[in-house]
Formats: sequence, C-alpha cells, structure tokens
Amino acid sequence: MDQTQDFKPESWRTVEGLLRTPANFAPLTPITFLERSAKVHRDRTSLVFGPVNHTWLQTYQRCLRLASALTHLGTSRGDVVAALAPNVPAMHELHFAVPMAGLVLCPLNTRLDPSTVSVLLAHSEAKILFVDQQLLDIAHGALDLLVKSGGTRTSLKLVLISQSSDDDNEDSSSSVASNYSFDYEYEALIKSGNSEFEVIKPRSEWDPISINYTSGTTSRPKGVMYSHRGAYLNSLATVLLNEMPLYPVYLWTLPMFHCNGWCLVWGVAAQGGTNICLRKVSPKLIFKSISMHKVTHMAGAPTVLNMIVNCPVTEHKPFPQRVDFMTGGAPPQPHILAKMQELGFNMSHIYGLTETYGPGTYCMWKPEWDSLPLEERSKLKARQGVPHLGLEGVEVKDPVTMETVPDDGLTMGEVVFKGNTVMSGYYKDLEATQKAFEGDWFHSGDLAVKHPDGYIEIKDRLKDVIISGGENISSLEVERVLCSHEAVLEAAVVARPDNHWGETPCGFVNLKDGIDTIKPEEIIGFCRDRLPHYMAPKTIVFGDIPKTSTGKVQKYILRKRAEEMGSL
Repeated sequence: MDQTQDFKPESWRTVEGLLRTPANFAPLTPITFLERSAKVHRDRTSLVFGPVNHTWLQTYQRCLRLASALTHLGTSRGDVVAALAPNVPAMHELHFAVPMAGLVLCPLNTRLDPSTVSVLLAHSEAKILFVDQQLLDIAHGALDLLVKSGGTRTSLKLVLISQSSDDDNEDSSSSVASNYSFDYEYEALIKSGNSEFEVIKPRSEWDPISINYTSGTTSRPKGVMYSHRGAYLNSLATVLLNEMPLYPVYLWTLPMFHCNGWCLVWGVAAQGGTNICLRKVSPKLIFKSISMHKVTHMAGAPTVLNMIVNCPVTEHKPFPQRVDFMTGGAPPQPHILAKMQELGFNMSHIYGLTETYGPGTYCMWKPEWDSLPLEERSKLKARQGVPHLGLEGVEVKDPVTMETVPDDGLTMGEVVFKGNTVMSGYYKDLEATQKAFEGDWFHSGDLAVKHPDGYIEIKDRLKDVIISGGENISSLEVERVLCSHEAVLEAAVVARPDNHWGETPCGFVNLKDGIDTIKPEEIIGFCRDRLPHYMAPKTIVFGDIPKTSTGKVQKYILRKRAEEMGSL
C-alpha cells in the first residue's frame, strides 16, 4: 500500500519513515549567521568604527558575553530589551546578543522625544534600556515621565553606551554622561559576562525576535512583531535582491533601528561582510568612508540621496569601484536617481513597510533596459517592481472587492502582501492586527498600478489621493513634476478645499539653498506645461516640510494647513 496516499500535513508523524529530530530540524533564526561567521570567517573584519576594528570571532565572543550578562540582570525568556542608540558597534551587537539570551530587542528611533520614548517603553514593558551617551537626556526625560504617569523607575535598568569614533567630534559626550545616572556601563557589562555562555535558541521559529515601532504619522505608533523565522528569511532575501556577494563592505547610513536595518544587520553576517559604522550621516563622511574602506554596498532613504547629490563638489572623493546603493521609502525622483548614477552609485529601488520587515519588493533590473535613454532608465528604476524570494505573493487589488486589478499600468488598487516575511502582528493590539490581515492578505494602504510586465508602481497612499471634479489625482505624480524643477529641493502635495472642484492640489515646496526670487506662479506654470491642467497645483507654499523621525513627510500636518487656508 502507498503510505503517502492518505498523508495529511497534521499527521506527518504517523507516516512510516518520517522522523523530525534535532539532526534534521532546527527553528530558523538569524543568530546562526553569527555562529557560522565566527567559524568560517573568524579572522575577517566584522566591524569598523574609527579605531575600533573587530573580527567575526571577536564579535561572536562579545555577543556571548553580553548575552550572558543580560541573563543575570533579572530577565526571563521573552522579556523586552530596548535600545536607543545610533549606528555604533553596540547597536550591531545587541541585534545578536539580545536574542541569544532568549530576549526580544526593541530598537527605538533616535529622533524621538522623551514623551514618545516613555510611551514606547511603557507599551513594550522593556526591562532594560541601552542608551547612547549623547541620548541620555532623552532617556532620563522619558524615565521621569514614566514615574509621573504611575510607572516605576527602579524596574527598568539603564545601560550606558559610550563609544566614539575619530569622526564624532563630540567633546560634550562625557560631560553629558556625567550629568545623569545609569545602572551599568556597556563595556563593563560585556566584561562581566561568560564567553562560554550557551545560547538560548528560540523554542519555535515563530517566537518574536524584535518589536519595531512604526513612526506614527497620524496616531500612536504600533509595535510590529518580527519572528526569528521572518528575520532569517528576509535577511537572505535582502542579501539576494541586493546582489551582495561574499565579503561585502557595508556602510551604515540606514539606521539600524529602522526595521533592524532592513534585516541587513543579520544579512551582512550571513555573507561574512564588514560593517562600517557611522554615528552620524553626512556627505563628507559618506565619501570619506567609501574611499577609505572600499565600500561596496549601502542603503538609505531618499533624504540621504538628496543630501549626497546636493552636497558641495569639494566634499566628493573618487570611488575605488561603483557602490551598490539600495533606496526605499517614497518613490525617488528620476532626476535624483540619474545624478546618483553619475556620481558613481549603482542605484536599486526597494519598497516595503515596517510590517514587511523593510524590503518586500524591488525593481529587478532587466539587461534589455541598459540600452534605453538615461531618462527612461531612471523612470524604470523608480518603480517598486516585483516581490523578493521571501514572499509568497504581492498583488494590487481593489481594496473593497479584493479583486486583482488588470495589469494595464493605469488601474489603481491597493498593494497587498502575503508570505513568511510579513509581520506576526501588532504587539498587544489584536483588533489592528485582524484589520491589517482582512481577506488573508496584509493591507499596505498604498495605491499602485501594475504594468504589463508584472512590475508594480506606487501612485499614492489611499488617504492621500486628491479627488478634483470627480478625477483621482496622484499626489506622487504631481510631486515628481515639482521636484524636477531646478529650484526645488523637495515637495509634498495634499488636497486643498475648492468651492468649485471639491478639492485641488496644494504644493508645499522647499527650495534649494540660495534661491529666494522664484514666485509660486512660475512653479504652477511649470507644472501646467507638464501635467494635465486639472492635476497641476493651484496653490504653492514655500517653506520647510514637516517629517517624522524616520524622514516620512507628515502629510496630515500639511492637510491641516491647507484646510486652514480656506476654500479657493
């Protein structure tokens, strides 16, 4: 009799010959990337930060000691450990040491204010907070607010991180640290640990490895839970989509607190690469690091691209080779991508959300596109592309009927995801989790079209579409045209009430330095020459554009400003 005939997944143990044992099964976890590199790449450089230079074996031993020390600070399996620090070595090590101790890492955005930090510490129920010396005032402000709100300071232990590089030039760091109390010092804590510590592996690969809070542009941030399995798979998927070979040299311009550095904190370890850490991001340090360390890969939001292409020529340095640069966030402007290419960067575009571990799709480049004109290549690179290997599927669907839209490049629908690299859920918020997973897909809230070649292209957020005289206007389309004007540094478009049309586009424009003579009418005319007239903004407002701590434009603030202007 064929014993596989009646085989069912839930009854696999009853089939003769099948046996799951430690010999053929272990929960997937990115901890194993470090364990492997400590053996296979033991003497290769793992991390550089000014005078600090570690090998993969040294990094592994430091993480073992730190994990050991964490278990002696009153923690239990599954407890949350928060970290408030820039891209210093400690932030890299915590991504391994915390899960190696059976704990859950909660990396906090370094640009948050004390009020928000206190909310996240309370919501996550963090037992330990690692804080960089330059952020101690933020941490203590948050702790004071916790006490005032009925919490208790004594239950949360504070660990000071004091790591500086030659480029920091922060003479005030030690004096800031001396003004505040803390329970432990990072390096002393590592020394107190045992390098023979037995790693606490997850019982299940579904166990959480980190909680990443969304930036909260319109409401209280939500805690997005990542599993060991999802982190493992997304790390490898991101390495593959970025075509990262063995021994990459990765420059950290993307914050490690943001989606765990798009999972590349773990991914670089899988390839035995070298992490070049920067406390702060500036064009001067970027060019210096690329030249000095022969950087091969880096990543960053469009704000980093703007920073690079608009920096003085005197800060440029020649590259030893082309640098693969992966960018995400809002669709980058085609002319910005073109300028980056001219500077020596090989640009690729990814798209995703905190809920998809960062990268979910990427604009996989086709060789036949190489012969196209530069402008056309830049437009193609700005697409969000196709799903990476870690996802089961990405579709563009009607958000009401859940029917897939035709791949005509015109019909808009909502981008939805499905697969192992979609979040486990929102921490302590079942209602929001269920809403996000309606119809057995994760709803992104982003509107896109699907082209005949299967590549998706984001058009807008659902809530940002402008409806003028019954016509849908993509704010991103208008922003692309605004940003192509030579005087414009960045732009954001929202709806302004209109007595006749219902609403019309209102453009908020930040001009480049040194430009102050241009008039709104000139910008409006520029748009009317390049867009259907109903899409061109009727209002232009000059000034800074409000952003979240992760660089996302706070359009809800701009919408309020537009409403306060009154109807046209």
